Amino acid sequence: MSTQPDLLYSEEEEALRAAVRDLLSDRCEAAGVIARTESDAPHDAAAWKSLTEGMGLAGLLIPEKLGGQGASHREVAVVLEELGRAVAPVPYLTSAVVATEALLACDDGQLLGKLASGRTVGALAVGLHVAPGGGFATVRVEDGRLYGELTGIADAVAADVLLVPGDDGGLYAVEAGAVTVTPQISLDLTRPLAAVVLDGATGRRLGDAEPAVRRGLRAGAGLLAAEQFGLADWALTETVRYLKERKQFNRPVGGFQALKHRLAQLWLEVVNLRAAARGAADALARDEDADVLVAVAQAYAGPVAVHAAEEALQLHAGIGMTWEHPIHLYLKRAKADSLAFGTAGAHREALAGLVDLQAP
Repeated sequence: MSTQPDLLYSEEEEALRAAVRDLLSDRCEAAGVIARTESDAPHDAAAWKSLTEGMGLAGLLIPEKLGGQGASHREVAVVLEELGRAVAPVPYLTSAVVATEALLACDDGQLLGKLASGRTVGALAVGLHVAPGGGFATVRVEDGRLYGELTGIADAVAADVLLVPGDDGGLYAVEAGAVTVTPQISLDLTRPLAAVVLDGATGRRLGDAEPAVRRGLRAGAGLLAAEQFGLADWALTETVRYLKERKQFNRPVGGFQALKHRLAQLWLEVVNLRAAARGAADALARDEDADVLVAVAQAYAGPVAVHAAEEALQLHAGIGMTWEHPIHLYLKRAKADSLAFGTAGAHREALAGLVDLQAP
């Protein structure tokens, strides 16, 4: 029997939001994120430790019997909204969502317990651009050893264990120390990509790759929309605040009608994005109509997040073009997210097939 979706935030979810936002405001300020992108350590280990060991957020999707919190995708979505607002350089989406969901499909309690603590970071060795249900690259499995190269792997440089699909249909857990991880040039410096080379690495077979990868990517795509909403909401809020303060001809810039219209249009898009993102998170939590609502969310989220960041950049005028202002971080994340787990066009095509609405 199906249940009615509830897109409103519960008191517990609002309390979780407040706690995560407070932590990120203390541990993940914009100047520090910008400085980190210029270093050889793009990930913020201290913020990750606070989120995981301090608050237990890495194990939200993992059952309590395995050391997790036994929560749902709704709570994870709230966390990702706040991470999106801060453009936090932590491997939460890749480890606590995508890798975790893949392991849940394999029912591997050993690794799930490690990921729940946050002391172990996992990464699914599938290109970040791959959409749920799409084809993905595999490595050669020969006499229990893995050979091959996989590219575009998000947060591989931070991973302790990689979940690698083999050409025999299996998904293998491979220690990061047994492979060569080479950073690749990526637009979004807060979520770095890397190439992974396996040259005879040993791996422990976890289960079948296809259902595990599909489940991981579906959850990643659906919950990515929450991150995109957080990003877009920050861009809108900061732009409104700036235009109220900035004056021209002795009046606030935000009072000009043309800018009011642009902001009103953007507000409508962001509100609709919130509904789409909440719908995807709720569907994943209930495991009802998840494929459809994830496709709906990703068909809409990418363009809106990019538009919000572009408007923020333009309406901040000269200061928005500077490296010191964080807007460029949001625009780069929005652009990269619009390609992650499939483009908006790919999700529209998938949605058409799911609801039997084919082109004439």
